[in-house]
Amino acid sequence: MTNDISKYTKAKLFSEVGKRTDVFARISSVGGERGSADTERDAHGFAVRFYTEEGNWDMVGNNTPMFFIKDAIKFPDMVHVHKRDPRTNLKSAAMLWDFNSRTPETLHKVTMVFSSRGTPDGYRHLDGFGIHTFSLINAAGERVWVKWHFKTKQGTKNLSAEEAERIAGADPDYAQRDMVNAIDRGQFPKWDVSIQVLTEADRVAWEKRTGWDAFNPTYVWPFKDAPRIPVGVLELNRIPDNYHAEVEQAAFSPANIVPGMGFSPDKLLQGRVFAYHDTQLYRVGTNHQHLPVNRARCPIFNQQRDGSMTILDPGAAANYAPVDSAGTRPVGLGHGEPGLPLEGAAGRYDSRGSDDYYTQAGYLFRLLPADEKQNLFKNIAKSLSGAPHETQERQLGHFDRADPAYGAGVRAALAKVAKQ
Repeated sequence: MTNDISKYTKAKLFSEVGKRTDVFARISSVGGERGSADTERDAHGFAVRFYTEEGNWDMVGNNTPMFFIKDAIKFPDMVHVHKRDPRTNLKSAAMLWDFNSRTPETLHKVTMVFSSRGTPDGYRHLDGFGIHTFSLINAAGERVWVKWHFKTKQGTKNLSAEEAERIAGADPDYAQRDMVNAIDRGQFPKWDVSIQVLTEADRVAWEKRTGWDAFNPTYVWPFKDAPRIPVGVLELNRIPDNYHAEVEQAAFSPANIVPGMGFSPDKLLQGRVFAYHDTQLYRVGTNHQHLPVNRARCPIFNQQRDGSMTILDPGAAANYAPVDSAGTRPVGLGHGEPGLPLEGAAGRYDSRGSDDYYTQAGYLFRLLPADEKQNLFKNIAKSLSGAPHETQERQLGHFDRADPAYGAGVRAALAKVAKQ
């Protein structure tokens, strides 16, 4: 901890400047399998577990500040199109761009991933982001909305598409090797941790002014509207002793938070809160939270018993909690978090801001230097050329709406690919 944020949260890991909390971090691919080349174009998972005195807090994010989608019902399909075709077992540009072109909310993330940010120069040189809007609750029960940022202190470095392809053949474990060697020689990678903060009044005013939904994970909050507030420094100073036991069996979940933290009405986050734990039951096992890498490092009290691979058994302790006639007197959403005011008709899909898929993608495009724009055009064209003409035209229409120069640049690059 390097800065006091206790006015925003009562979470004990943030209780004083200078406080240290043990962490476990995993930087991963999204579309790649185990053994795929580290330098393949991809988004990267950026997950950090904090072993706090109140339980585990898992920050399960990405190396980009925005996500592909905003609706959890699309999450399985989004994952599938980044994997392999069920018939050919090959990566499929047709699948990928069919999904992207029919789901224009992906445009902001697509622009980032097909820029040079999609091929980072090792794990030490990429940033991390919580992506979603979360909440913090202070001792008075006051809530603010936050976004988490992890800015690499090593400096952001990326590879060109040509460099990434060369390294993929020469050293497919490039990023892993770089991380292990840096830590072994004592050159510990670090990230500056910060938050953006909006009060409820700020959020309402910001949404009214911009027309954007503050809980939409395909958007970012501009720094001019919500400056970053320093929190601390993340340092990775050792590698696991056994890769399978710790890395492969690590079971992160956005549902793992501590008192003083909360969620938000972000629909994708609400889905992930349930989906990750459900997945771990199958991927690792019923009692995956008993494994050392997943176990909290503080006393645990619950009524869970038995099941496959039970490691921690509370013994003779009661496996129920009585509720007397006075009730439990719950407060808000738990741990003193205030409830959320609701009004209007309830439905599965909240469409606030759903029609603006293009403004922030256009801003990102125009921020790129001229040479980076050319790289973006070339990277997209190489992939998009593998999709049917109808899909290409549908996707080009989205680029046009973000910025006419964006669509024109990709069209020119596609024409060059067609002549090769």
